[in-house]
Amino acid sequence: MNKGKIIVLSAPSGTGKSSIIKRLLDYPELQLGFSVSATSRSPRGTEQHGVEYYFITHEEFKNKAEAGDFVEWEEVYPGTCYGTLKSEVKRVTEAGQNLIMDIDVKGGLNVKKCYGDQALTIFILPPSKEELEKRLRGRGTDAEEVIRKRLDKADYELSFAPQFDVRVVNDDLEKAVEEVRTLIMHNA
Repeated sequence: MNKGKIIVLSAPSGTGKSSIIKRLLDYPELQLGFSVSATSRSPRGTEQHGVEYYFITHEEFKNKAEAGDFVEWEEVYPGTCYGTLKSEVKRVTEAGQNLIMDIDVKGGLNVKKCYGDQALTIFILPPSKEELEKRLRGRGTDAEEVIRKRLDKADYELSFAPQFDVRVVNDDLEKAVEEVRTLIMHNA
């Protein structure tokens, strides 16, 4: 059985990355699989260990990070970490599936550094910064302060785009999905 490829999609908030991934799942020929992330937070509602996340203590998370067990991880809030275990990457790719990862820019570059040619890193770009702002405001879910923070973070994230293997502009969702689908088909 062939080993699967690692497909990383990174983008600023509001660029349509999650929508693209959701559409890609409609293509069984892509053989996409997901890894279960680890987190140091407690389960919410009906979340189950090993299903939505691997729930581990903060201390256990830090120990695994120090041991190099994560391909990427981040402390999102003080005491609350999220990350992708190398064992999860191995589980999915050795089953012959292409692992699709929706992670931040630094995590995406870490995956590339760790897995080299087995990883395809794709950066999703907005058509313009004005359009990105319009999309964020159009959601109607965030306060002005949150929108400003997301736009500032987007400037920072966009500076990493040239370090990714491929950049795809999402000015038309169907076109962007087809472009990413084609990239996966030719690289997996």
